[in-house]
Amino acid sequence: MSMHVPRIFTGLVDDAAVFPPGSAELPDAITAHRGHQAAWYAGLVGPFLLPASEIRAARQLVRPGDELEIGLIGDTGVAALPAAVEALPTDRLRLRQVEVAVAKRGEDPQPGLRALLTALAGWPKISGYAEVPLTWGLLAALDSLAEARASGADIAAKFRTGGLAAELFPTPVELAAVICACRDRALPFKLTAGLHHAIRDVDPETGFTHHGFLNVLSATIISADGAEVAEVAELLATTDAARLIEPARIQAGADRPLWVGFGSCSIADPLTDLVRLGLIDGGFA
Repeated sequence: MSMHVPRIFTGLVDDAAVFPPGSAELPDAITAHRGHQAAWYAGLVGPFLLPASEIRAARQLVRPGDELEIGLIGDTGVAALPAAVEALPTDRLRLRQVEVAVAKRGEDPQPGLRALLTALAGWPKISGYAEVPLTWGLLAALDSLAEARASGADIAAKFRTGGLAAELFPTPVELAAVICACRDRALPFKLTAGLHHAIRDVDPETGFTHHGFLNVLSATIISADGAEVAEVAELLATTDAARLIEPARIQAGADRPLWVGFGSCSIADPLTDLVRLGLIDGGFA
């Protein structure tokens, strides 16, 4: 791990370069990921997120013995996940985690969640992330995830915080409620989509208001200390950088509470924001 990256930010950003809106070509994305792994900020970067639909292409790009640590994204669905894992060449692609949506919006998450748990039972060294829609069935799914973890399953929740439609962006209150619900269940969670910058901001092209990843970090920190939903939502909604920097500074040498991290199509954007805010030293000394 780079000595320039404080512990609170270790592995915060998984490399989702091939996913929108970046949508990098797979060969370019893998080459860039190698650069991230060798850079001074390597400690910030998690595994390379590979769609299950791109396994065959990845096999051709990664040579035997030249391992690439990946998080497998089940873009072909829960049912196809076991076959996708079986197709991974273990001498090239080292699987760290699987992530898959267990239901569409409005569907019952439980059948997909059960299927994922069944698959994970056969993969003892792999972490699972069940993407649960922030709609009907959410709390029951969180209960099921917490029960599975208590029984020894290496599984956590995943939530979508953005996308191509306004309804995919939860409000600060909605996201705060989910964070506190996970806190109450001692349930780790991961986020995806929309977290491009440290501080909450408005995308000038779409007009959508995006959550800031530093907002989420600070909100999660105070949630772990017992803050109520209203207090957590207030931090998620603020654009006052000073209010968000202080909790991260205080906890710089600690592990992140519950929040595993997020996937980003750009490593440069979150890195630049953290350097600009003085939370990472820049690595040039």
